Amino acid sequence: IKSATHRRRPVLAKRLAQISPRATRRLLKKFEAAKATWPPREVALVAIKDEKVLDLYARALEGGWAFVHRYSVLAASGRAGPKLRQGDRQVPEGVYRITYLNPTSRYHVSLRLNYPNAFDRRMAAVDKRRGLGGDIMIHGKNLSAGCLAVGDAAAEELFVLIAEVGKSRARVVIAPTDFRRQAASKYPKSPPWLPTLYRKLAGAISEFPPPPRPGLLSLLWP
Repeated sequence: IKSATHRRRPVLAKRLAQISPRATRRLLKKFEAAKATWPPREVALVAIKDEKVLDLYARALEGGWAFVHRYSVLAASGRAGPKLRQGDRQVPEGVYRITYLNPTSRYHVSLRLNYPNAFDRRMAAVDKRRGLGGDIMIHGKNLSAGCLAVGDAAAEELFVLIAEVGKSRARVVIAPTDFRRQAASKYPKSPPWLPTLYRKLAGAISEFPPPPRPGLLSLLWP
């Protein structure tokens, strides 16, 4: 009996065949403009909730992270603060991995995150919370109920990029604000473990160089 993974592979391959040629051409232009190596060895997506942006970073086998492109988040429900339970419509905050590429998403294509991660589960145990929810995605369209909606074209590019690089070589950082400019201590301290999470996020974001200034950004990457 074939496993679900084996059954999904032909569907994924067919979807990639449909969207990859155009998406790859767009990605190549972005990497060329950023003077970043293609294909990269690793990629990172940094989502800043209060700016409604998703920044793409990449690095080769040697060298540091290079900023490649800033995508607009077209919809992201909730406000600053982590996701605590199913149905709260919050976009989670933390450092996540991509666990699944969904080629048949209702939202064009989607990338599933590993929410709740180990930290989310530990803090839920401390709080005695259950029903943390799940199925948090980066996807197309412009609707959100706890996910990051980036539009179809951007979702295609990220989908193809992660298929090229591999899920194990990608990470996603979601933060309430850009802690390279805003001190984590200025954000809410409830629940009690939130300062710990924000210190972790501040450290994670510090690995990546800030994007170009907004004016230059819009000039280079309309």
